[in-house]
Amino acid sequence: MIFRRGHATARLLVSDWIVMPNASRQKTAAPPQDPMLVVRNRADALYRAALECYRQHDRAAKLSETEEPELEHEHLDALCKMCDKSLVELADAYSAAAANVIPNRDEEWWHKANSLWHASREFGRRHAGADKLGKAVSGKHTAIKLGSMQMEYELEASALLALRHAAASYLKTRPGLT
Repeated sequence: MIFRRGHATARLLVSDWIVMPNASRQKTAAPPQDPMLVVRNRADALYRAALECYRQHDRAAKLSETEEPELEHEHLDALCKMCDKSLVELADAYSAAAANVIPNRDEEWWHKANSLWHASREFGRRHAGADKLGKAVSGKHTAIKLGSMQMEYELEASALLALRHAAASYLKTRPGLT
């Protein structure tokens, strides 16, 4: 040890380093999970994503009615986009897990999860369509273009409401889920 101004510092030499061998360790394979458990876990994740998605969209709708700082709008838009992307990705993950699984018995959560999946896909599709149409609008547009934009936004709002109802129905089958 070397003492400098009252502080003790350790001095390591190159020969002091412990070199770990590069031994390849065999990873033990995890036992296969019950496919229904995997599907239910993904459905739970899809529920949480749907919950956050419509919560952020509700916040954005309330904020648009106020004269809040533009920076807050930008951040909330980014949050909404992230939640929308998460919802779409988790819907795809649920779809992949549930594609080849058939429940042994008629389980209510299974039906509600499938409804939630359909509502998630529809919202993702409607939201993408409204975004695409919104980006294509220029300074000059016809009344027909405005009418189609309004219809797309209303269909998106309807899909968001359907997502909310599907999530609430799923929650009834999985009490205590957060």
